[in-house]
Amino acid sequence: MPPRPELRPGTDRFHEARRQDCPWCGSRRLRTRLRTPDLLHHRPGTFALDECRDCAHTFQNPRLTWEGFGLYHRDFYEGRLADHAERGHTTRAGRRRHRAAVRATRALPEPESWLDIGTGHGHFPHTAKQLLPYTAFDGLDPTLRIVRAQATGRIEEAHLGHLTTPEVLTRLRARYDVVSMFHHLEHAPDPRAELRAALTALRPGGLLLVETPDPRSPFARLLGKWWFPHGQPRQLHLLPPANLRAELESQGCEILTTDHRAPHLPYDLSAAVALMLGRLLPKRWPRATAPLVATVAAVDHALAPVLRRTRFSNTYRIIARKGR
Repeated sequence: MPPRPELRPGTDRFHEARRQDCPWCGSRRLRTRLRTPDLLHHRPGTFALDECRDCAHTFQNPRLTWEGFGLYHRDFYEGRLADHAERGHTTRAGRRRHRAAVRATRALPEPESWLDIGTGHGHFPHTAKQLLPYTAFDGLDPTLRIVRAQATGRIEEAHLGHLTTPEVLTRLRARYDVVSMFHHLEHAPDPRAELRAALTALRPGGLLLVETPDPRSPFARLLGKWWFPHGQPRQLHLLPPANLRAELESQGCEILTTDHRAPHLPYDLSAAVALMLGRLLPKRWPRATAPLVATVAAVDHALAPVLRRTRFSNTYRIIARKGR
């Protein structure tokens, strides 16, 4: 993919000033976790993830501006790995994870209304509807994929935009029994604001379901920049589970479950190999290297039943109940 004209002069103008403190706890004890180029589209520039030595929060530093984030966000969905991400939702394993997430919310009777944030093409609501036929599923997404999701009947109402936008949040205030965020929070410029907005959209006693990468997974250290959830420049924050639980509790929520098993995504090794090959052999990717990636993907899936029961699980799910 040729460089966008906006990127030819360089990437500095798409970055904010570098932070000297942690955006989560305010500590100034930071260390650079990794530096990496854009491994998805090979755009110019280098990106850094810093880690707080006190609370272990990991964040992009310096962070992309809204203009820069929008530019790379569009690139992802125009690029080849967008299809890879979508296939993760449409496979049998993806549907099984979605059904497990629905079953995990059984602390409530069948909800009347459910909002899926970052719903994309609406794969999760489509699967969830099979288990909750009387629930109204709505979706919110900043891309036009959500319009197609509504047109195909996967969601009932399509909300185009960002949840933290005042006009969107005013329209959705206290409308939902359940709000879900699947691999959405790590892309939010301000995760705390995103969580507050999600709780605002919930009715008292409603459930918030969050799935997000676990930066404590040993795969993160072993694979470094090739670990898919490091995903620069799109990943802005990686939150340890303890930080997310503490934040939700400070907002008056009761933590019902924290699960590392069911949300695990069996792609650590195969995605790393795909990124490496895409970096080394960009003109031959993906046709010539597909058999190798498929073989490593089979290893990922074979190891998954064991890995999801260990610290190697790459994703966690938290379900919290909003206070009444």
